[in-house]
Amino acid sequence: MSVTELEKTAESDARLGIVDCDIHPAMTQKGELAAFMPLRWREHVRDWGMRSGGPMVGALQFPRMGHGMRQDSYPPDGGAPASNLDFMKIQLLDELNIEFGLLHALNAGPSLHNLDLGAAVCAAMNDWQIDKWLSKEPRLKGGISIAQEDTQASLKEIEERAKDPRFVQIGFVPRSMEPAGRRRYWPIYEMAEALDLPIGVHSAASGFRANSGAGWASFYVEEHYGFAHTAQTMLTSMIFEGVFERFPKLKLVLVEGGFAWLAPLMWRMDREWERMRSEVPHVTRKPSEYIKSNVWLTTQPVEEPPNVKHMTHLLDWIGWEKLMFSTDYPHWDFDHPDRAFRVGMSEEAKRGILRDNAVGVYGLN
Repeated sequence: MSVTELEKTAESDARLGIVDCDIHPAMTQKGELAAFMPLRWREHVRDWGMRSGGPMVGALQFPRMGHGMRQDSYPPDGGAPASNLDFMKIQLLDELNIEFGLLHALNAGPSLHNLDLGAAVCAAMNDWQIDKWLSKEPRLKGGISIAQEDTQASLKEIEERAKDPRFVQIGFVPRSMEPAGRRRYWPIYEMAEALDLPIGVHSAASGFRANSGAGWASFYVEEHYGFAHTAQTMLTSMIFEGVFERFPKLKLVLVEGGFAWLAPLMWRMDREWERMRSEVPHVTRKPSEYIKSNVWLTTQPVEEPPNVKHMTHLLDWIGWEKLMFSTDYPHWDFDHPDRAFRVGMSEEAKRGILRDNAVGVYGLN
C-alpha cells in the first residue's frame, strides 16, 4: 500500500466514529477509592488489608500494571496513566474520534475472600466511575462491578446500577470459585438477560484459581498468555452447563483474552458434542451455534499468523460480526485503530468491527 493510500485509509477511519470496548481508568492518587467506602470498611482495610487469591503477596501479579504503560500516557500535571479525564480526552477520545468508550475499572472486589468487603469495594468502584468519569464525559460508559461470588449482593448492586443508563454491561471476572456455567451464577445471568445488559468478562490478573490446571505459574509471561486459557474455560463451561439454552438472549463479551483460538475451539466442541451429546441432552444445539448467537470478543490483543494474509481466513472462520474493537488504553500493548488489523477487509466489515457491532450489542445511541 502506498503512502497516499495509507493516508486515505487513515482519513477514512478518522471520519468513522469508533467504539472502544476496553479502556482502563485509573486513580490519581492512592486511597482515592476510600472516599466512596463506609468508615467500617476503610478501617478494615487499614487494619487488616484485603485478602485475595494467589501466592504473590506484596507484589503485583503483572509488573506491567505498575510501569508497563504507554510512555506518552502519563498526564503532564502528574498522576497515573488514564487518571486524568482531560488528558484522556485529548490523547484518546478526541485523537481517535471515539464515539463511545467502555470503561473496565479493574479492581480486587470480585476476587476478595471476604465477600462483604468485596461487595463494598465493588459498590465504591461503581460510585467512583460515576463521580470521576461518567458524570463528566457522555462518551464514556461504565461496567457494573459486582462481587460475583455473593449472588444476592451482586443482584442488589445490578438492580441499583441498572437504573443508570450510563452503565451498559455487567462486569464478571474469570478464575471464579466455581466454573462459570454453574447454577450459583445463574441468577446473575437471568437478571442480565432481563435487563439486556451484556456480561463483560475481562481477563484478570488475580482470582480464586490459578490460570493453570496444575497450579500457579513460575513466570509472569505464563500468566499473561494464560488469559486465553481462562476465557476458553469459561466459555466452554457456560455452553455445556446449559447457560445459553436457559437464557437464550444473554449476551457474553470476552474482553482482552485474544480471539484466534475461537475457531478451533468451535470445531472441537462441535465434534465432541456430536459424539457425546447424550451426556448433555440439555444442550440442544451445536456449541458453535450458541457462540454465533450469544458471544462476542474484543480485538485486543490481536494474534497474527506469520503470514498476515492468513488472518483473512481466521476472521472468516470466526465471523467478522463477532469482533468489537478495543485499544486497551493506556497499557503498553495498546492497539491503534489504523494499525490493529494489517489485512484487507471490506468497508462493511471494518465499520462493523470498529463501531457497528458494539453499537448493536450494547444498544449505544
